[in-house]
Amino acid sequence: MLLTLRTTHRPATDLGYLLGKHPQRVQRFALSFGEAHVFFPEADEGACTAALLLDLDPLALVASARRRGGGPLTQYVNDRPYVASSLLSVAISRVLGSALGGRCRERPELATTPLPLEASLAALPLRDGGEALLRGLFEPLGYAVEATPTLLDPAFPGWGTSAHHRVTLRSRTTLSELLGHLYVLVPVLDDEKHYWVGDDEVDKLLAKGAGWLERHPLRATIAARYLKRQRGLARDALARLAPEDGARDENEPEEALEAPLSLNARRVDAVIEVLREAGAERVIDLGCGEGTLLRALLADRRFTHIAGMDVSPRALERAAKRLRLDGLAPRQRARLELFQGSLTYRDARLAGHDAACLIEVLEHVDEARLPAVEEVVFGGARPGLVVLTTPNREYNVRFEGLGAGERRHPDHRFEWSRAELATWAEGVAGRRGYGVRFAGIGDADPEVGPPTQMAIFEREAAS
Repeated sequence: MLLTLRTTHRPATDLGYLLGKHPQRVQRFALSFGEAHVFFPEADEGACTAALLLDLDPLALVASARRRGGGPLTQYVNDRPYVASSLLSVAISRVLGSALGGRCRERPELATTPLPLEASLAALPLRDGGEALLRGLFEPLGYAVEATPTLLDPAFPGWGTSAHHRVTLRSRTTLSELLGHLYVLVPVLDDEKHYWVGDDEVDKLLAKGAGWLERHPLRATIAARYLKRQRGLARDALARLAPEDGARDENEPEEALEAPLSLNARRVDAVIEVLREAGAERVIDLGCGEGTLLRALLADRRFTHIAGMDVSPRALERAAKRLRLDGLAPRQRARLELFQGSLTYRDARLAGHDAACLIEVLEHVDEARLPAVEEVVFGGARPGLVVLTTPNREYNVRFEGLGAGERRHPDHRFEWSRAELATWAEGVAGRRGYGVRFAGIGDADPEVGPPTQMAIFEREAAS
């Protein structure tokens, strides 16, 4: 099990001070399940790499772990010695504890300085949720993510790839933040803790997630998987993240703000009308959430194929319940497809639709990632029609209780004025061979316009 940490900060050997480890020494640490080794394969002024290598003792691991199911040999024959898991989190805490806690005795100012950092995991299991979940966990935290699947057997490439990926994360951040993200999110991706999960694990999750977990769009997924899907513990964690209202629905603040204007229903009606006028039959809702638009599409027989994609497994589960998938008649069920995916990653499943809808989705994406969204939607999927809605920032002054400069939802990365949306949309249309027109949703204010703005992209015939 191998984790490397690299920086090009100058002098790059400051990484040794941050980790509390001398770059010219190989250090060994005894753990209950084996040994950890720290060494520096690269250390000069321009670049420095530190490696944390875990050498697991399978017998010690069996003696200390509480494993479930899988047959009598599972505890002895498994991938634990090789892939990143909660064992790595324990090693980070025990071996790199001062760096994780944001402490640096010799150079304390370094601990709070954002640095160009790169973390590489030699083997990370991406079984449930795959690469889309990986990106959904790390990209909202500002990381550039690279994931390369490994072959089951390099000698026989036809056998295909395994669920294990080599993963590299890059960001300008503090080392303590990077290690904290790894401490929490590696077990979330592995989804199999090697030790008993109890109330103290909630405390660990909240301590290591302080300052970022409460704002993360997948915080419910993180809590559930980190706490080994124990619902009571997950509810407790979410309630403590937002003690004033418990485990709130992630869209609730915005919906409560807009409820007096009936904006949610009016958005759905406006989008359906555009789809009908265009004669669209195969429609995909990108960022479908809990399925509000999908339910309206399903009720209209002219839409012969309906797909919903979202990065959040929790949202998809709630959409399935809301749409009562298990109780649908076979012909109705055959019209509908739900799957997990990311707007910032090309996906062949997005192609082949007459129309794509992005309803109150774009503002949840970091502005730096918008070129990736453009490539995925207008370059890869390339439907004949794209319908996009987003808040009109100018209207925010009309909402009672919304302070100056505040956004409608804490997860909104930006909110655009009408001019800003027009600039972005016209640029996309020009680059991608689309025409674009604009409309408002909700009663327009004579000074600040409508509360919601809509951009309608139509692919030009020659494109």
